[in-house]
Formats: sequence, structure tokens, C-alpha cells
Amino acid sequence: MKPIVTVSNAAKDYRLGQVTVSAIKGVNLQVQPGDFIAIAGPSGSGKTTLLNLIGCVDTPTSGTVEVAGQNTSALSERSLTELRLRTIGFIFQSFNLVPVLSVFQNVELPLLLQRRLSARERQDRVQTLLARVGLGNHGRHRPGELSGGQRQRVAIARALVTRPQLVLADEPTANLDSVTGDAIIALMKELNHDERTTFIFSTHDPRVMSQAAAILTMADGQLIDRASPAPVPAADPPPGGRLAGTSSRLQ
Repeated sequence: MKPIVTVSNAAKDYRLGQVTVSAIKGVNLQVQPGDFIAIAGPSGSGKTTLLNLIGCVDTPTSGTVEVAGQNTSALSERSLTELRLRTIGFIFQSFNLVPVLSVFQNVELPLLLQRRLSARERQDRVQTLLARVGLGNHGRHRPGELSGGQRQRVAIARALVTRPQLVLADEPTANLDSVTGDAIIALMKELNHDERTTFIFSTHDPRVMSQAAAILTMADGQLIDRASPAPVPAADPPPGGRLAGTSSRLQ
């Protein structure tokens, strides 16, 4: 099985005035399809930079990042946009929902950009996914009318509506209460199991790390450790699906 993500000796430098800051340096990583991986580490350790490189938001200063078999440094801006649109889903800490659009319209937006499905097909897919995340009756609501947990579920639905191979989540449980945070992670694990969608997420949350198949720890721009999470008591699966973990092969 070919990795969906391969990072080879990647480094990313930024210029701040006369100073060069090394955000990440010498990072090597392989992610297999269906993995469910947490990247942990303190603020400033390079977690978000690594997610941005994998998500084709940025390209490395040196080394290579391959996503779905494509070297991101060799792609044009248009090709990077296509790769992001057709292969990757994003779940942002701040949700990044469009406030003037309804819940339905926010989730539908990536499908409109793809221009592949008919209006009826888009409607069916959005409605199905909203029901999957427990928001089947909220399609006409605006983001401002929802709780934080509900908005996060909209963001998850939007990330998954194109059926991406890879989903990147930046602190997916930040600013959520413990019950809602647990529900969000259970939902992602359910979708990971049912759809074989690959998830990579950055987190400070021990609850999130306990559910990962593997935990990568970053410090000072480098991957310094790979570990399996500590065992946790089994929990009842949420309504609508069974949860399961996945194996991880990282280097």
C-alpha cells in the first residue's frame, strides 16, 4: 500500500526582518491510508507548519512533501489548488464558516467549487452528511445561530462532503466543553472506520491523544517521538455507527 503522505527531510524557514526562523527542520514522516494520527507538542513546536505543508497551503524550503503521490513543490499554484480541493479536507480551530451562508450552503460550497455534481446530487450528499453529524434539521440555520459544538460539526461535514482521502484538523476540540469534544472525536473515529478516511490532527488535548492510533510529538521544529496512546476504558459507540481504531505505520 502506498503512503498517502510522505514527508522527506522537510524544512520550512520564514524570514522575520533580518532573522531567519526555522519552523520545522529535518522532518520525516509516512502516513498510510486510513491512519488516525495525533501530532502533539507545545505551541511553536511546528505542528501547524507541518499541517500546512501536508495540506498544500505552503511548500517546504528544502526536502519534499508528497500527497497522494504528488510532490507538492513541483506543482503549479493551480495544481496545488486542485489537489487541496479534490484530495484534502480541512477542519480549522476557528471553524472558518461563512457567516452569511446557511449551514447547508457552507457544507455545499466545496462541491460547488468542484463543479462535478448536479444540484440534486449535491443536495443528497449534503443532507446525508448533515444527518450523519446530527444536524439534519439545521440546514437553514446560520452559523451564528449554532453552538460551538454544532459549528464544529458543520466544519467536519464541510471537510468530508467531497469524500477526501485525507482530513487535516487543527486543534479540533479547542474551546469546546468536554462532552462536545468527546462527541467530535467519536464522530471522526466513526468516519475514519466507516469511510477509511485518513485523519491527521494537531492537539494539546489528552482526550484526543488517547483516541489516536499513534502520537507524534514535536519540539523545536522536529519530530522527537512516536508512541502509542495509553489504553483507555472502552466507551459505548455513539448512535449510528461503531467505532474502531486503525493501525499506523510511521517513520
